[in-house]
Amino acid sequence: MNHFGHNGIIDSLLDTDAYKLHMQQAIFHQYPNVEAVAEFHCRSDEDLRPYSQEIQEHIDRLADLSFTQEEIDYLSTLTFFKADFLEYLASFKLDSKQVSIDTSGEQLAITITGKWIDIILWEVPLLAIICEVRCQRCYPEATVEDALGSLKLKLADFYQRAKDENIDLDAFSLVDFGSRRRFSRNVHHEVVDYLKDHMPEFKGTSNYHLARTRGLTPVGTQAHEWFQAHQQLAGELADSQQLALNRWLQEYPDSLGIALTDCINMDAFLRDFDLRLSERFIGLRHDSGDPITWGEKAIAHYESLGIDPKTKSLVFSDSLTLDKALTIYKHFAHRINISFGIGTQLTCDLSGVKTLNVVLKLTECEGRPVAKISDEPGKSICRDENYLSQLRQAFKIVG
Repeated sequence: MNHFGHNGIIDSLLDTDAYKLHMQQAIFHQYPNVEAVAEFHCRSDEDLRPYSQEIQEHIDRLADLSFTQEEIDYLSTLTFFKADFLEYLASFKLDSKQVSIDTSGEQLAITITGKWIDIILWEVPLLAIICEVRCQRCYPEATVEDALGSLKLKLADFYQRAKDENIDLDAFSLVDFGSRRRFSRNVHHEVVDYLKDHMPEFKGTSNYHLARTRGLTPVGTQAHEWFQAHQQLAGELADSQQLALNRWLQEYPDSLGIALTDCINMDAFLRDFDLRLSERFIGLRHDSGDPITWGEKAIAHYESLGIDPKTKSLVFSDSLTLDKALTIYKHFAHRINISFGIGTQLTCDLSGVKTLNVVLKLTECEGRPVAKISDEPGKSICRDENYLSQLRQAFKIVG
């Protein structure tokens, strides 16, 4: 079965995660000339170098794409997008010369260099291309039907467990976060269509193309790179997290108010997340470390500031399965609003298929290093040990 369709793996620039365009608009207004470097990392023990030529061909094809008038019209219906940014997007193109592929080492290395505003939209389509090329080569017999069969079993287990344990699903909310590591575009689309038709708790997608073509709610705010870049955009390293949060509010004073907490770690984040910020942001997103511990810290933080947790939201998005989500939901239900963003386990879960753990992370801003420490040691990315120790010192991280 050909997973590519007629137009390559990506045939729309809207086939990306919402937070990319949300950050790009903030960069357009606040940091249009900032330079950045992003690097690809494969965390899986699998050599991706044999696919480099095919990946390069798809990268070159991506550079031919632009946003259609219908896509710009769709974005203009969302109140947080401004006319000047949409005008900029109308003539936006990705530049394949900004992407450098190197196969001389033991693993595929990809570096993207340029203005932050120009390179930010590479991540999602690039990762989707890498995953689909690799899946096509490794699992040529796998089909969309296999993926749907797996999904149906998981949904049956999910509802059965909720019934057995008497869990009221009224407040359960699931969002598709599966763009970057999907088995294929076709699998992603069919999985989302199935969820839309068969799961009342399915509330939206992070993918703007699917949101537009399926009439779904687009979901997403900012990623680690927003906080990382501010490490070199703030006067003092210790002020960078608060600056990132305040600049976000400047761009989106009354929408997109979920903050990501683990660029440094949850404790360091909460030290910066004062009463004003806690009131202004509607909630927090979890992306590393133990979810129950994290959620309890969030609730305790709100309560310590005299804020009713029931007025706030927590979004869980770290390597989730439906079963894990149900466990977290059972623990926090009715204490605080919660929702779940599930990616790989929805869009690349086929019997016998090994998922690929790949990321693209900002490594430099304005010619200087940036890093994330995260609530999970294995997720830290930075080659500059000296800079990492500065970061730990600035945010009082022990160890």
